[in-house]
Amino acid sequence: MKFSTIAQIHAAASATDNGVDPRLLELIFDHTPDIAFFIKDAAGRYLVVNDSLVERHGLSSKAQMLGRRPCDVCPGEFGRIPTEQDAAVLRTGRPIIERLELHWDAPNKPVWCLTTKLPMRDANGTVVGLIGISKDVRAPMPVKEIPAKIAAALRHLETDFAGPLTSSNLARIAGLPAARFARIIRRIFGITPSQLIAKTRIAAASRLLRETTRSIADIAHACGYADHSAFTRAFRAVTSVTPAHFRAGGKAR
Repeated sequence: MKFSTIAQIHAAASATDNGVDPRLLELIFDHTPDIAFFIKDAAGRYLVVNDSLVERHGLSSKAQMLGRRPCDVCPGEFGRIPTEQDAAVLRTGRPIIERLELHWDAPNKPVWCLTTKLPMRDANGTVVGLIGISKDVRAPMPVKEIPAKIAAALRHLETDFAGPLTSSNLARIAGLPAARFARIIRRIFGITPSQLIAKTRIAAASRLLRETTRSIADIAHACGYADHSAFTRAFRAVTSVTPAHFRAGGKAR
């Protein structure tokens, strides 16, 4: 059984408030290797984690994570960024919904994920913790089965991501209304066209940073960003590290 929709995660959060043993959720998510699952307390400390989350951190047991925050488990920015995310959700009560992020499945395997974090409230409405997932982004069908019109738009994205790209532009190339194009992309990849554009550009930039000696400003331009600053903001939002740190060998959390 997989909890892969926002509605299902909301239901899980409500269930814990209504007396369902969180250990049951833990057991369910232990059977979802493509999803990292967690429940945290009001201080952002892990209360429940699944096997996938433990393995992604390169740890051998859940006990190594329980009672600790991400910054206690991962060094530097790799722990600081998710800890700050948690603190914002706990402080404001505003959820994070399907944020596209590039994580590293230890020791150094890049994995694209959609991260969702929802506040958990007590009977008085006070935020007492959070529940969340990071779901791997994977195309659920072989490339050869992707409709020809969609494939043409995807080829354009893969070969011309340095140019001005929008969901509407890709939809026109596919000869489809924007709404229908977005639905098909979501069905194929599990993400929106805008997220797919960001994913393609950041993936290309990652390769150039690791495999070439081109300047960061040059790579920014080659991947469709207006300038070095815009590229750095976009890259860090997705990977949790700056382009310079990534090039130096830094790993995302």
